[in-house]
Amino acid sequence: MSTAITSQTRTEALEAMSDEEGLEVLVIGGGVTGAGIALDAATRGLRTGIIEAQDWASGTSSWSSKLVHGGLRYLQMLDFHLVHEALTERDRLIKNIAPHLVKPVSFLYPLTNRVWERGYVGAGVALYDALAAVAPGKRAMPIHRHLTQSGMAKKFPDLRHDAAIGAIRYWDASVDDARLVLTIIRTAAAYGALAAPRTQLVELTKSALGRVTGAVVEDLETGERRTIKADHVINATGVWTEETESLTGSEGGLQVLASKGIHLVVPRERIRGEVGLILQTEKSVLFVIPWSRYWIIGTTDTPYEQSLRHPTATAADIDYVLEHANAVLADPLTREDVIGTYAGLRPLLQPGTKEGTSSAKVSREHTVASPAPGFVAIAGGKLTTYRVMAKDAVDFALGDRAESLPSITEQIPLIGAVGLAAMQRQSARLQRTHGWSEAVVDHLLHRYGSALGDLLEAIEEQPDLARPLEHAPAYLRAEVHYAATHEQVLHLEDVMIHRTRLSYEVRDSGRAATDEILEVIAPVLGWDEAKCAQEKASYLAQRDAEDAAALAPTDEEADTARRSAPDVTPMVTMTTE
Repeated sequence: MSTAITSQTRTEALEAMSDEEGLEVLVIGGGVTGAGIALDAATRGLRTGIIEAQDWASGTSSWSSKLVHGGLRYLQMLDFHLVHEALTERDRLIKNIAPHLVKPVSFLYPLTNRVWERGYVGAGVALYDALAAVAPGKRAMPIHRHLTQSGMAKKFPDLRHDAAIGAIRYWDASVDDARLVLTIIRTAAAYGALAAPRTQLVELTKSALGRVTGAVVEDLETGERRTIKADHVINATGVWTEETESLTGSEGGLQVLASKGIHLVVPRERIRGEVGLILQTEKSVLFVIPWSRYWIIGTTDTPYEQSLRHPTATAADIDYVLEHANAVLADPLTREDVIGTYAGLRPLLQPGTKEGTSSAKVSREHTVASPAPGFVAIAGGKLTTYRVMAKDAVDFALGDRAESLPSITEQIPLIGAVGLAAMQRQSARLQRTHGWSEAVVDHLLHRYGSALGDLLEAIEEQPDLARPLEHAPAYLRAEVHYAATHEQVLHLEDVMIHRTRLSYEVRDSGRAATDEILEVIAPVLGWDEAKCAQEKASYLAQRDAEDAAALAPTDEEADTARRSAPDVTPMVTMTTE
């Protein structure tokens, strides 16, 4: 079973999708929901294809808070079923599906009242733990603990002494969201799904009776258009849901609004703390999340009406997050402490469905609907419950057939999960053999799990790959090489933004590392000097535009600044009736 996807497998996938046989399921959208749908359909034995207009996870699924959680806020709404469902999925990911990618992380919930708040919040967090413990087997997480003010200070020394009288420490999990999406895509491909990024839906094909029978897509790399026949087309395009639905020619469908959330990235050493913080603000929940070598601080929740392609953090957004974080930090942060920012759009599902929609399956978090025969749309939800959303979408598309062809994704580990424990036991040997620190090996195991063996094989053939990147030493040259050989890299920005997160993990957005990265990937991808220069210029222009947008006071001005840098593969106009 091959686990590599490449530029060549992308071309082969497009050719196979557009053959006479056609597909049983065509998925539109390569975020976490679309990736999950592709894996769900493929593991049911359905001939499945998935396309994404840009790189995998290039929309909402790259820009989350990186949390896999049950949603404490839903307890306030007494939605116990939803919390239990999310906690069940969280624990599945940690224990079975992706134990290398999803890791436990603890948070402090600061308390300001000694009596009623400790009892009220403590009861809620105890219920949170209880809802996670219903499933049989060993707990995936420790249970919560009450901390005194001194205990709180030991766990988070930089929390202001007067900010709380104590805290409750509870556990959730974190994940590199883009890496999760890519791993799901690769797993789906290993089970036969045909996967093609940089491929845009431009038209839906229909029968004489109005049933959707497939799609016309454009390869944005070549400009070539292909027709793909499909029994079922499933729309998982998030904030682009309504735009995609419009191709059906129907007035029905789901209604989705975009809400922007931004995050700041701060060096780990800048804030003294072993755990995360969760804080309530007047507009949203603010997290201070320990992540690898830095802290992620966010988020906001503001209506967004500009271009959906490149939301950015404005000056006002950055000031808002800094202000609320500094309200509880003993040593206030400044703009100079921020090494990176990122922004994403939440697809907020609006109540009900548009008139003319034939049917819908509704949860508080997500809805599946069919605005036209042969076409299914899913929207809402969150990263934690992607597998449930995928199951619901495929069940809905199959109708009665789903009963005899049920989902089995709760039993399917993602690439890197099987054999993880055995690979972890090689840690000491890998440190000795390659001169790596314990932190480097932990980083590799977290990102690749048992698939680290593929990187080690490449290093054996090309020993220089064992070296860290000179200007981004948290990553090895082998990781960049692996991205090109196994992870369907088509452009430099794919490496900088999604295969690594150098676009916001280092102060210069990875600019200084681009030459060495190109040196590693160019031979693999067959790029000459002119192509390398073009890719570098495109990435640097994007970074300059992002920096300019972060100085703008409003979304409108930030959008104008960001759009000054053209996309490496511009979108084309879709065809509606």
